[in-house]
Amino acid sequence: MQVSIETGEGLERRMTVELAADKVQQEVDKRLQNMTRTVRVDGFRPGKAPLRVVRQRYGQPVRQDVIGDLIQPSFYEAAAKENLKPAGQPRIDSLDLAAARYTAVFEVIPEVEPADMGGVTIKRPGVEVTDADVNAMVDTLRKQHASWSMVERAAALGDQALISFKGFIGGEAFEGGSADNVPVVLGSNSLIDGFEEGLVGVAAGEKRSLELKFPEDYRVKDLAGKEATFEVELKEVRHQVLPEIDADFVKLFGVDGADLESFQADVRKNMEQELRHKLKTTLKERVMDALYEANKFDVPQSMVDQEAQSLKDQAKQNMVRRGHASSFELPVELFRDQARRRVALSLLVTEIINRNGIKVDQERVNATIEEFAQSYEKPEEFIAHYSNNAQGRSSVESMVLEDQMVDWLLGQVKVEEEYSDFHGFMNPA
Repeated sequence: MQVSIETGEGLERRMTVELAADKVQQEVDKRLQNMTRTVRVDGFRPGKAPLRVVRQRYGQPVRQDVIGDLIQPSFYEAAAKENLKPAGQPRIDSLDLAAARYTAVFEVIPEVEPADMGGVTIKRPGVEVTDADVNAMVDTLRKQHASWSMVERAAALGDQALISFKGFIGGEAFEGGSADNVPVVLGSNSLIDGFEEGLVGVAAGEKRSLELKFPEDYRVKDLAGKEATFEVELKEVRHQVLPEIDADFVKLFGVDGADLESFQADVRKNMEQELRHKLKTTLKERVMDALYEANKFDVPQSMVDQEAQSLKDQAKQNMVRRGHASSFELPVELFRDQARRRVALSLLVTEIINRNGIKVDQERVNATIEEFAQSYEKPEEFIAHYSNNAQGRSSVESMVLEDQMVDWLLGQVKVEEEYSDFHGFMNPA
């Protein structure tokens, strides 16, 4: 087998492979000989046609099949011989059956040389759950299950107002600008700026005329940036009534017979679990961002295209799960930048792991599986499944190995602590 390589633009290569003539001919002869036992040829009984007759009639298509079957294994053999790592499947640019020669066009996986990260600074988020955070979360849970009671007073921020309104632009009513008996929580910012604030101090049975302006980026383009007048009638004022923290309330969250202190302890446990996950993912994102910014190199477009299509398919599946029409198609171009980043990071992570001999820590794998299991009703079944399922455990091992690489990188960079409060960290603006 003879091989020649041409370097194209970027990572593209053109490889011409000429198959060994004797190998091709041996396989052609073997197949033709086998055909003499079964092929039907006019003038001969089945299986009695001479080899020369079978060769004359079927020699060319058999040769074509043989060469076609030899292309894939010979391509990868030739690539290995030339120390090339193909990215994806090759495109056969030309094929000469007579000479048993073909030209394959493909991209190669680049040689990655990770940059020195010693001068990079990464901020490690430092956050803890305080008693005030727990109390605020308990109040949030109470508000989520609050009821509303009608009161005889003027509306205040935090009240629920039952309103009817009509909107006008230039003295003319506009589509979607009117509604009857709509409950609105004042201060929730569910309506355009100034609407809810304009109802503070208004009592049931009173009317108000509000002169407002739609924001420039309003979702309805025909209304964006326009001034409007809303004639509003306030029909009821309702005050929020928070539930008491009793057995019935805590049972809503799957806790039986807990008092306030026990319930707060359970809330704190859940908050700390969520915080640990957010701290870990945030720090990992920052490490990966720094790694990507410090290492710029060409990546195979074929790998980017494949990853972009995969991201697009995932997005479509998520849309279907949320109830959106499955016929809606997002352009694959939306995912190319993210795909390019993921491909580059995958190559970098693999190279760093290999160069530094990072081996998966099986104790961390077991701990990770046990941590995941805690969110299931029967954690022991989850643990048993991953213990006995090689493919499932392999996916966790890959995740842990990447986490170990992140830990290794944190030892190479400068790390600064960045302290924040729980609410600001968990709910960034």
